Amino acid sequence: MTHRRTVLAGLGALGLLGCAREGEASAPAAVAAAVPEAIDLSALERANGGRLGFFAHDLGTGRQLTARGDERFVYCSTFKMYLAAATLLRVQAGDDQLDRLIPITRADMVNHAPVTEPAVGSSLSVDRLMQAVVEVSDNPAANLLLKALGGIDAMRAFYRDLGDASTTVDRFEPEMNRLDGDKDTITPIQSAANIRRLFLDNGTPLSDASKARLLGWMFASPTGVARIKAGVPAGWRVAHKTGTGGYGPTNDIGILYPPTGAPVIVAAYYHATSTSSAAANEAVIAQATRLALTQLGRA
Repeated sequence: MTHRRTVLAGLGALGLLGCAREGEASAPAAVAAAVPEAIDLSALERANGGRLGFFAHDLGTGRQLTARGDERFVYCSTFKMYLAAATLLRVQAGDDQLDRLIPITRADMVNHAPVTEPAVGSSLSVDRLMQAVVEVSDNPAANLLLKALGGIDAMRAFYRDLGDASTTVDRFEPEMNRLDGDKDTITPIQSAANIRRLFLDNGTPLSDASKARLLGWMFASPTGVARIKAGVPAGWRVAHKTGTGGYGPTNDIGILYPPTGAPVIVAAYYHATSTSSAAANEAVIAQATRLALTQLGRA
């Protein structure tokens, strides 16, 4: 079992972040964090029902926008991006290998297994399992990686070592998607802070190679095209991770890269009503993204 010291070793294994990938702007170190401004998304909530948590951070100006940013939302599959990051830190620390094969058994199967179901009876590499959780949210792959990490306690330690003292980690897939008090919840403000820490801060624990690998999967993900991606201007690129619950939760988090200039971090968690359609829920996130970019002067 992986213990807390292994996660700490992964966090401390790397020094400063190198240059951003070509075509991507890193955050200017001189821009201080601003006091968050309110963004009024109440009309979206009135029109569609539910509760919408949103946080945007413009890394060029430092401006931050928030709506219910400090409230808790069940994170669903957005956590899988963080799970892949935690796994990459284990690889960096020498505690795992990208090409290590993990057996896939019938007993591992839970719902939504587009990559692992066809592999039952064979094996998949750690690298392939990470790709599966980030790109297509494969649930058995997430459980296998979470177990390899060391379980619930190790995932919780990963967040704490990022400086995240509030995100809760309580259950495996698919039970973690059920609303049960504060279990398996995060705030939009904290999620955006975690994204910045991992991808855009000079002191990121991820190596350049790990960061590029994870961002590549986030760019390539075919999920959620009607969420954040639908709310950005033409020519922008989005590295993101979606999360969806069958009873309304519709989430999307990531980094929005304009053709030129600094990126914008967005964390959107929408707990819609159980009767609203998936298309309507996704449209809420797209519209919230448009409104935020307009208020930031980036539309």
